[in-house]
Amino acid sequence: MARYSVQEFVEASQQRDRGEGLFELESPRMLEINLDGDIWTKTGAMVAYVGEIKFTREALLEKGLGKLLKKALTGEGARLTKASGCGRLYVADQGKKVQILNLQGESLFVNGNDLLAFEPSVEWDIKMMRKLTAVMAGGLFNVKLEGTGMVAITSHYEPLTLMVRPGHPVITDPNATIAWSGNLSPDFRTDISLKTFFGRGSGESIQMEFNGEGFVVIQPFEEVTFQQAAT
Repeated sequence: MARYSVQEFVEASQQRDRGEGLFELESPRMLEINLDGDIWTKTGAMVAYVGEIKFTREALLEKGLGKLLKKALTGEGARLTKASGCGRLYVADQGKKVQILNLQGESLFVNGNDLLAFEPSVEWDIKMMRKLTAVMAGGLFNVKLEGTGMVAITSHYEPLTLMVRPGHPVITDPNATIAWSGNLSPDFRTDISLKTFFGRGSGESIQMEFNGEGFVVIQPFEEVTFQQAAT
């Protein structure tokens, strides 16, 4: 177990400017945003900032009536806050690991619980699933991101990316699924029986099936509260 003097601790843990631009990993679980303008963050993700920064929760009608209705149904999991100003902003989410992605015209679906921050140049929309399985799973949603700009997502522990090939579908546990490429549209497989309702099922009664060509990102952890959506 490491023991430090106060001075040694400060020197070992202090913030360092690595010159990596807008999004910079201050640590594997802490994102530094070198803000000069606007940025979208997950509501509640701010842990500290230096400078003149103002925080505004997303106006319900900012993205139109369609998003208003979706947000009314998805609840807090999809809430976003706009940070505006100039300074250093630090965001994190329950100690989860942070991954920085640079979208260059691509599209990506992200579990609403695992979206940490993104540039305003990235277009976004909440995608909801209208299948019976979504109701059974408790109100599922995800966020579709597309365009050009930086995106930060989070995962419990190290994420794993699985490649989806034609004729070789990838099946995942929805609670462990973080993100997938924008060209994929998952189907939901169910194995519901009386045993499931009485607690003697396999524990994998709802599964996501990805067909086509693309990728799926999973984590070695199942979220206690599963709130995700699909088209």
